[in-house]
Amino acid sequence: MLSTLAALLCLELCLSQRISTQKYTSSKPIIWAKPDVVIPRGMPVVIWCQGTHETVEYQLYFEGQLCASERPKTPGMTNKVKFPIPAMTLSNAGQYKCFYRSGELWSGPSDPLDLVVTGMYDTPTLSVQPGPAVISGENVTFYCRLGTATTTFFLLKEGRSSRPQHRYGNVQAEFPLGPVTTAHRGTYRCFGSYNNHVWSFPSEPVKLQVTGDVGDPILAPTEYTSSPDSWNPYLLTTEMQFQKDPALWNHAAQNLLRISLAFLVLVALMWLLADDWLHRKRAQEGANKSSSQEGRRRHRIQRHLDK
Repeated sequence: MLSTLAALLCLELCLSQRISTQKYTSSKPIIWAKPDVVIPRGMPVVIWCQGTHETVEYQLYFEGQLCASERPKTPGMTNKVKFPIPAMTLSNAGQYKCFYRSGELWSGPSDPLDLVVTGMYDTPTLSVQPGPAVISGENVTFYCRLGTATTTFFLLKEGRSSRPQHRYGNVQAEFPLGPVTTAHRGTYRCFGSYNNHVWSFPSEPVKLQVTGDVGDPILAPTEYTSSPDSWNPYLLTTEMQFQKDPALWNHAAQNLLRISLAFLVLVALMWLLADDWLHRKRAQEGANKSSSQEGRRRHRIQRHLDK
């Protein structure tokens, strides 16, 4: 009986410890930048790192080297911290990762965050063929040209869901699109890149207008586009977007599993205790019955002797 109870308690403790360890080692932090990951030179940016509510320390790494450490100002009340960069420059453009510590255990690294500085050196020119106004189904090609020799060109479309396209070239790069649909409508700009994290000034905008087929001539634009004079570089976004923290969902699931496990152990203990009580009761009743029978037997023998 005692060995069974000890085994159950040991199982519960071992599984609880294993789940607790997995809570810290299986989840990784989320990293993102506000207002964007593509920042004009001299403009501020804030890098955010999100862990769990149990996190006591965050560390930010730049190009593989520790560059900043931060502790939550209200432990247990927040699950993220910020690392502000007052002005974007060549020296802080590059790849960032962050880690967090809960207790004595460190998380794995976050996904990489590539922070880009723009507004360096020359300004490219952007053109489009066969022209900025086309019919749905046509093929379109953007041409980005930069007089200063470079290696990579990026084409970006304004909008919250835009992702940069890149092509290689010395002076000019082509960006073929097509067959185009009304979803390709929008304002485009291009950059020349001197490395993956240092881009030129943006080109002048080119607004692509795509009309529908003959049977569908009036189609509303499928996404937001701005006028050339109101271009905001902060609207350009890449793949790094804010997400709900999977670590928090894992944490809740693990807590539920631990509660369920503890409940099962409690039920098992109650069943074993009840079984032990019934066993003892039956043994006691059997002993009382035997004692009573023995007493009656002795009484009959005594009466026989008296006679």
